[in-house]
Amino acid sequence: MTDSVTPRPAADRSPAAVDAAVGAGRDLGLTVTDAKVLYDMFSVVVHLAPAPVVARVPTVLPHSTDPGSLARRQQAELDVARWLADQGTPVIPPSPLVPREPVQRDGFSMTFWQFVEEDRDKEPDYVANSEVVADLHAAMRAYPGGLSFLSSAEPLFITEGLAYLEERPDLIGPADLDRAGREWRVLEPLVRSRAAFEAAYPGIDLQPIHGDTPPANIFPGVDGDLYADFELVTLGPVEWDLAGMGPEGASAYDRGARRNGMRPLDEDVLRFANAVGMLRAIACLSLVPQLPVLVDYITPAIAQWRETPFAGGATG
Repeated sequence: MTDSVTPRPAADRSPAAVDAAVGAGRDLGLTVTDAKVLYDMFSVVVHLAPAPVVARVPTVLPHSTDPGSLARRQQAELDVARWLADQGTPVIPPSPLVPREPVQRDGFSMTFWQFVEEDRDKEPDYVANSEVVADLHAAMRAYPGGLSFLSSAEPLFITEGLAYLEERPDLIGPADLDRAGREWRVLEPLVRSRAAFEAAYPGIDLQPIHGDTPPANIFPGVDGDLYADFELVTLGPVEWDLAGMGPEGASAYDRGARRNGMRPLDEDVLRFANAVGMLRAIACLSLVPQLPVLVDYITPAIAQWRETPFAGGATG
């Protein structure tokens, strides 16, 4: 790979990602004759049929992403998912048929996972999923590997995304962007520094967490639900994983926490997590040139954000 991950035109990136996944799979000894794309948004997810292996190939990435940081993030995901699977936690595990490490090919970095048949008739229940996230947190507490504090917030991406949007008033208006910038000046120190976070929220324990909205990343397998997509696994407060789930999701999580002998969500920290998560969503508008559909998801959220307290009530 080169020293940077260069965005590809939308029409080219999915076929190129599939070709790279098929070629890498074959190089690793897999029989691949009928590759099928299962999902295509931020990543292209390919079943390398008939091998029981799925390749996940990130394709929509911040301009600041470099091959080294992407590979480190992918290795952390593989390590956590494998450890959880070894403990008996219901996760989609890395494929045992290939080395458990990222593979680089044709400018892409990809990981390989065990194929699981999806129950396509099951509708997602985000409230029920929020409750079982507490079970995941209970399982993750003992993870022995090292993780960075709130790396899933991607502070460099937020900073660079907001700067990019200064030149794109068609994506977000000046007043909204001004507020986002002022909020980020308050919240960024709490994201970048564990010590600053702990000073602002004393007594809040930190632990390994999923990092990327786990209630929305529970895979409905035909033999049962599985936790999935640990791409942004990190060290942080459990509240981070419940950002955006609303009061019902928070109440459901608290039920699961009590069942596991864990503390309930802290309202101040949850507001912090919601506020940072919203700024990360706004920064994602900088990815619209790569993925235009993002406008449809983010614009309604901005309208709701305007009605919330500044920076989630944080004062820095």
